[in-house]
Amino acid sequence: GRAGGRNSAPMPIHSDRTFKDVVGVDEAKDELKELVQYLRDPKQFTRLGGKLPKGMLLTGPPGTGKTLLARAVAGEAGVPFFYASGSEFEEMYVGVGARRVRDLFAAAQRAAPCIVFVDEIDAIGGSRQQRDHQSMKMTLNQLLVEMDGFKQNSGVVVVAATNYPDVLDAALTRPGRFDRHVAVPLPDLRGRRDVLGLYARKVTLAEGTDLEVLARGTPGMSGADLQNLMNQAALKASVEGKAAVEGEDLDYARDKILMGAERRTAVISPETARCTAYHEGGHALVALRTRGADPIHKATILPRGPSLGHVAFLPAGDQTSVSRQQMLAKLDVGMGGRAAEELVFGRDRVTSGAASDLQNATRVARAMVTQYGMSPAVGYTALDLDRASPEALATVDREVQRLLREAYGRAKALLASDRRGLERLAGALIQYETLNREEIEEVVRTGKVRGRKKKEQRRDGERKEEQPAAAQVTKTASTEEKGAEVTGDKKPQEPATAAAV
Repeated sequence: GRAGGRNSAPMPIHSDRTFKDVVGVDEAKDELKELVQYLRDPKQFTRLGGKLPKGMLLTGPPGTGKTLLARAVAGEAGVPFFYASGSEFEEMYVGVGARRVRDLFAAAQRAAPCIVFVDEIDAIGGSRQQRDHQSMKMTLNQLLVEMDGFKQNSGVVVVAATNYPDVLDAALTRPGRFDRHVAVPLPDLRGRRDVLGLYARKVTLAEGTDLEVLARGTPGMSGADLQNLMNQAALKASVEGKAAVEGEDLDYARDKILMGAERRTAVISPETARCTAYHEGGHALVALRTRGADPIHKATILPRGPSLGHVAFLPAGDQTSVSRQQMLAKLDVGMGGRAAEELVFGRDRVTSGAASDLQNATRVARAMVTQYGMSPAVGYTALDLDRASPEALATVDREVQRLLREAYGRAKALLASDRRGLERLAGALIQYETLNREEIEEVVRTGKVRGRKKKEQRRDGERKEEQPAAAQVTKTASTEEKGAEVTGDKKPQEPATAAAV
């Protein structure tokens, strides 16, 4: 951070970060490398009359490394680095923010060549049409004046970062100010693998640990999320007295971040455990047998956070587009839990455990009909539901119902045709609580899981290993998440004596 207090003169820091410390955002690094060349030798860079942009705006979600990138540029170029947060400029007194902007740029001019980095610039750079407080307008106006006041090749480069580029004032992003925008997105599969490799070098990792599998199971995670994951895995391994961080520790940390901590002391009735096992077994078996479904990573009925169980998937890679076959497979897999409950317990004893499964399936089906042109009745039209006619909306509803009804029928028929596989899978989940893909395939095929011990018996009447068939099933609700792609995450609702929701 910046040396000194809030009212002291801005002081630069000398960054020890380099581009080697930044991974997973290669395109952003490439765009910033010319900035390093300019700061190292401005005359060589501008000898043909070219001018470097006065300001560069880094945009992207939180935790993707925008601040680290700016520090790495300063470290690579060996120039002073002035850091300021947008919120630091604001005080209750009018004029204080504008004075701080003037002081910052005066110090930067004296230290040139240098980098001025303004983090969270949207705190002062939001559209003035949305601002009511006069001091905020004065601060933004002073920033615009300062950026216009220094020469383009003076050696002072302003780099700013924001998570919300859309709210910035147009005067701030016009040519001559922040006229170059550098996107710093969430890392893709290769980027996540590189980020995990970077942080794995800072912990003792067991030999043979496959970071590729972990990278595939963490789509949507930022670099900061992955750093936290590696740290939590290292802490768990340390607490358990291990000599190194193992794959199961990484898997545990990912599940904890995505779904919450394990609830090993949760009182789960045998009836609920049995229903959860069939529900998750239905999801898993349909996924195993359906063309176009994502590969299974694991299935579990271990309570975690608010959930009672889930099935996690490992896509082969980041999905930039999804085919109709894959969408239909998502519908079938999503319906697998509800279909298994009806098949085993009967229609009258189906629980609310599929509530979120139905919500997610409806969302996918509606997108197929209204956005992707995958319904013959609607045709190749992208419908604006807010402006569509009542007739069009009725057609959409009929098509969504048809897709969901057909998906449920396919899932139920598949499970009925492989009832033995469903029974084997549910029984194994009750015995072992968690099964990986290889174990799921083995138990469906042979009815056995080699090399595994049964779970420890719970205390105080909690879930037991062998129980008779349940007479009553606790009401549950489920959710489908996109992290490691989670389906059938069952959440407890009201007790069995309460009214169903």
